[in-house]
Amino acid sequence: MLEKRRFPIDLIHVPSKRTKTLDHEKVVDIAEDILEHGQRTPIRVRADGNRFVLIEGYHRLEALRALGEETIEGFLVGARLH
Repeated sequence: MLEKRRFPIDLIHVPSKRTKTLDHEKVVDIAEDILEHGQRTPIRVRADGNRFVLIEGYHRLEALRALGEETIEGFLVGARLH
């Protein structure tokens, strides 16, 4: 079972192809929900040297970044072997 932990937002790398999928309206909606209820769904990242690579949760990450948060709750997952 994965264990939730907090990750520094500035150490999370978003792959460039993911950045093209950003929906600013969705980020605003999620940020408002987080203000009201807190972060309910953790993101998923994998380790990559001294940083983490985002696997899932781009809009949550950007919502918390927009709110000025420095950390985000998430799961550290292993890299998939291809």
